[in-house]
Amino acid sequence: MDINAIEARLSQLQESNTRVSNLWKPSAGKTQIRIVPYKFNKENPFIELYFHYQIGKKNYLSPISFGRPDPIEEFSKKLKANGNRDDYAMGRKLEAKMRTFAPIVVRGQESEGVKFWGFGKTVYQELLGVIADPDYGDITDPTSGRDIGIERQTPAEAGNQYGKTTVRVKPNQTTITDNDTLLQSIFDNQADLTELYTEPSYDDLKEALANYLNPSDDTTETSTSTTATPTATTTATATAAKATSDVGDAFDDLFNS
Repeated sequence: MDINAIEARLSQLQESNTRVSNLWKPSAGKTQIRIVPYKFNKENPFIELYFHYQIGKKNYLSPISFGRPDPIEEFSKKLKANGNRDDYAMGRKLEAKMRTFAPIVVRGQESEGVKFWGFGKTVYQELLGVIADPDYGDITDPTSGRDIGIERQTPAEAGNQYGKTTVRVKPNQTTITDNDTLLQSIFDNQADLTELYTEPSYDDLKEALANYLNPSDDTTETSTSTTATPTATTTATATAAKATSDVGDAFDDLFNS
């Protein structure tokens, strides 16, 4: 038995469990939360991270989150810049998408500690707009901040694929908690969000991209010698194959030339 491999796998599972326990998303219905000051950046509680989604059925944290080079992002920019519509669409699919996180406590569950709520651009802009409004200001202030009401609709309720999240900053100013011991624990016992995700190396992302663009196909069947008249389906398949070939050529030009 490879003990080192067992220990490595145990460490991965423990890290995964830690990440899950520290991340929070609203359940369907209404929830009330409070954004709290972030231990690792007291000037700004919002943490912007970039991710590549569904690259070979996996999601990857992009190194551009930390100002480091990312081969998938480089390739995405190359595709979007060459003027071809299909390549531009592929470039948009590959590009890193921003996800913003904020440290929060869930009302009624303050003793469970600080968790991280992740949300998209629309919610982020709405929260920044409220904070920029002089009538509201710093909604994270421990003694004069404001709670946020969140309403989450399921895809069926929202009538779309993803559901809908609506936020409403409460008008009343409140404390995070009147329990000094709990308040200090909220300030002190926070995870560093950037350590909850593993940043892949440049080479790892390059390999993931290469595998995504050129997946192995063990189910390819050899065709018979019968000649058939091209149909719309075969034409579309041929077009898709050529597009894939062109993208593969672009990959070679960027990384193998």
